[in-house]
Amino acid sequence: MDDLFADKAVRERTLGRAEVTALAGAQELIDCDLEEADLSGIDLAGWTFERCSVRRANFQGTRLESTIWKSCRGAFALFVGADLSEAGFSACDFNNAAFRRAELSSARIVNCKLTGADFTDARLMDAVIEETLLISAKLPLQSFRNQTLNRLDFSQADLQKCDFRGTAFEQCSLRDANVFGARFEQADLRGADLGGIRLNDAALFRGATISREQAGQLLAELGLKIG
Repeated sequence: MDDLFADKAVRERTLGRAEVTALAGAQELIDCDLEEADLSGIDLAGWTFERCSVRRANFQGTRLESTIWKSCRGAFALFVGADLSEAGFSACDFNNAAFRRAELSSARIVNCKLTGADFTDARLMDAVIEETLLISAKLPLQSFRNQTLNRLDFSQADLQKCDFRGTAFEQCSLRDANVFGARFEQADLRGADLGGIRLNDAALFRGATISREQAGQLLAELGLKIG
């Protein structure tokens, strides 16, 4: 009877591809070291990673549906083409990680650091991203249409041709972001830092709502004086 309720989590181990593939079924890894491990193309759906280090680990093409990531560190990790649909990330640091062409539909990302992360051609349909640093991240062509964005820092991010129509920004930053070709019609930008907007970007905000204070700031940054 004791074995039935035993803690079956894998704790404080250094794991490579052979050790991970030898683990049967969905696993819970706690305080494990998977740095630089090649875990590409294997099935890890439903696994939980808590306080694990996956720095420079290779998850290219890996099945990671419904995985849970808690307080993990994964600088420069590769998730290119991985299936992360319905995955949950909380309090993780994945700076400069590559999520190119990854499937992130219905994923939830909360209170994470994704500075420099690359989401080019990633699928973010119905994904929820909140309270997260996306400074210098690459998110071209992504759609955030009709969403409410809460505490997202897009400073210096690549947001070219993103769709923000009808989007409400709450305590967000677009400071110095590349918004070339982005759409903001009917967006509520009163909760966004719009610092660094260039003259050729100003027309993109036609039809959006901004505050009087923001209007003054924009005019000042465009070199116009209010009489």
